[in-house]
Amino acid sequence: MSNLNATMATALSGLLADQGALETTTNNVANSSTPGYSRECPVLVPGDPVVEGPLTFGTGVVLQQVESVRDGILESRIQQETQQQGKQDALLAALQQTQVNFSSSSGDIGSAISSFFNSINQLSTNPSDLSLRQGVLTAAGNLATAFNQTAANLETQRTNLDLNVTQTVSQINQLTQQIAQLNGQISDLTNVGQNAGTFIDQRTQLIDQLSSLVDVSVIQSDKSITLTTSNGTALVAGEQAFQLAAQPTAASVSDVVANGQDITAQLTGGKLAGLIQARDQEIPGVLANLDSLASGLADAVNQVQTTGYDLNGNLATGVNLFAPPPAGGVGAAASMSVALTDPTKLAVSSDGSPGSNGNAEAMYAINNQAVAGNQTPTDYYSGIVFGIGNSVANATAEDNASTLVLQQLNDQRGSISGVSLNEEAANLVQYQEAYNAAAKVVTTISDMMQTVINMKTT
Repeated sequence: MSNLNATMATALSGLLADQGALETTTNNVANSSTPGYSRECPVLVPGDPVVEGPLTFGTGVVLQQVESVRDGILESRIQQETQQQGKQDALLAALQQTQVNFSSSSGDIGSAISSFFNSINQLSTNPSDLSLRQGVLTAAGNLATAFNQTAANLETQRTNLDLNVTQTVSQINQLTQQIAQLNGQISDLTNVGQNAGTFIDQRTQLIDQLSSLVDVSVIQSDKSITLTTSNGTALVAGEQAFQLAAQPTAASVSDVVANGQDITAQLTGGKLAGLIQARDQEIPGVLANLDSLASGLADAVNQVQTTGYDLNGNLATGVNLFAPPPAGGVGAAASMSVALTDPTKLAVSSDGSPGSNGNAEAMYAINNQAVAGNQTPTDYYSGIVFGIGNSVANATAEDNASTLVLQQLNDQRGSISGVSLNEEAANLVQYQEAYNAAAKVVTTISDMMQTVINMKTT
């Protein structure tokens, strides 16, 4: 009877193990299209054998655990590449928006510069014509407006990027809170020997999302993880999340602060780093170039204007065409304006005679003189446009390359952790046959035990 009981226990172990394997396979099939799901595999191990004298008897099979199939190194690589792509996506979008301000249209700065000098050239053919004089003032006003609008657009874009920085910080905080909560759930299940695969999958997805927003380093432990930025700033430690803050500054932008420390300049990856680079480097660089051009052009024109004679033969000393730019040129593009409103005060003559156009020709010659960066106005502006276009081209290339690499890595993860319906179908057949065989053994042993019982009662 003891031998039959042992045999029954062995058969029952097969039933239970195969039933668990069937449930695992069924769960894989049900989640074959679930984003982020890692297929699960039943780990079957033989039961501890029983030794009786010189003989050793097996005790069946045990479903030791159900484990998710993952490649930790590959997941880390995906998170790193996600950080790079997040940064490139944000930077490229910002640069493309900046580039719109420098498209070849009738209203851009380059066209306004050409129109301004063309109006001066026309005036030199008839210095006494008031309509041509007014045309110069109008062209000067259009030039100032082009600088003003472009600078204003860039400042607006910078403000919007700053708002986006604040929103991104808020998203990061939400994700770190969710990851910390999942850490607790995973730890609780692991402590009692339960499978936490579903929660680990959810946590992995959240870490991927977090990686697209900020540079993340993952430190694994037995039952939990710790997340930091690449410079070591803590984001998550076990069940505790550490909040970032967007702190306004005197420069009208927000710094990213962690535990009272400014980490803005230390962020290297994710959307947040791309936004900050565009806000604090790319756009200010373009604005600085515009200020140099506006300041240099205004100073050069004013210098010629104040050395000539107006239509009434008066020396135009102190009568500027453009308002003098700020000291150092900072803000020159945004504040550029026409100071002269009376067309008769335009200094066209070089000797005071009404028909003289010497000063107009000297003013027109500025178009071919170095006014900023040892370059002519047109060449300097073309350099600005080329620089932005080159930045967009480089960012596009890097973004495309990052996208391809990330796609390849995700495909590799899919081949390892993804569910193959063909494989699962084969597993279902295998486990079903094993279950049926074990059930047949149980039925047979049950019949034998019943026979033995009946023999003893007769």
